[in-house]
Amino acid sequence: MANTYLPEGIPLPTPDPSGFDAPFWEATKRHELVVQRCTNCGTFRHTPEVVCWNCRSFDSEWHKVSGKGVVYSHMNIVYPAHPALRERVPFNVVLVELPDAPGVRMVGNLIDTEYDDIYIGMPVEVHFEDRPEAEDVTLPLWKRSG
Repeated sequence: MANTYLPEGIPLPTPDPSGFDAPFWEATKRHELVVQRCTNCGTFRHTPEVVCWNCRSFDSEWHKVSGKGVVYSHMNIVYPAHPALRERVPFNVVLVELPDAPGVRMVGNLIDTEYDDIYIGMPVEVHFEDRPEAEDVTLPLWKRSG
């Protein structure tokens, strides 16, 4: 097995067939984190949407963010929802708030911290995991920072 956090055999995200989210996945492949932003009102949004929820504009761009955030919420997963996770439980999942993209929170795994050591407001930063079984998928995960 490759040196990855998530086990081989776990279903990986598949890009939207329309290509709408392609810039997000292309950025992760470069180990960059981007967030969609409305060019009309400046509202950030994730997951990507066709229309701005704030002003209803169809105009948007992809904005590179620092990849630094804080834990907004967290949980400890103890039930393996997929057979590939049977040997991995328990594992952490966090909801990360991105200060340089107001209103955006991203879900992901916190890969280097025991559950009892996670706290709301804990500083984290993105960590990219290239998946050996899928050349076009790089996953954004989280590590503690500071």
